[in-house]
Amino acid sequence: MWNVLLSFSGLVALIQLLFLPFFPESPPYLLLQKGDKAGCLKAMKQLWGEGNYHIEFDDMMKEKAVTKGTKIMNVLEVLKEPSVYPQLSTMLLLLLSLQLCGLSATASLQESTIPYVSLGVAISELMSIIFCSSIIDHFGCRILLWGGYLLMALILVLLETSLLL
Repeated sequence: MWNVLLSFSGLVALIQLLFLPFFPESPPYLLLQKGDKAGCLKAMKQLWGEGNYHIEFDDMMKEKAVTKGTKIMNVLEVLKEPSVYPQLSTMLLLLLSLQLCGLSATASLQESTIPYVSLGVAISELMSIIFCSSIIDHFGCRILLWGGYLLMALILVLLETSLLL
């Protein structure tokens, strides 16, 4: 029964992967980060149907005007910014303490290797956060979602196939 439950998440990922190309990019992302007014209005129409979206559009334009002088930072620039060191160190401490508390340890590991495995998982999670944030900064959310759903569906198909053999 557990393999059916496992394959259910793969089915959900596959359905999301099939329908994701038909959804537009986020209107605030298109307007505020890409500067695409026509794309923003087109996305609003596609998401919300026909209507008058001038109030929402004007609010986004005001937000754009307020943030015009501020530079949009990517992940590496944020990591180099000294003013966010307290928040980053708190997040890192929480992430590492969660990994080192033993919740992610399994019975099949030797006790001497559990801290190293936990630390490795924490470091890989931190690297994936930085990598995924960079992808979002460079390509937008859609590419990351497509890749994630495709990878999740592929891995679960391979896992189910290997369990059936």
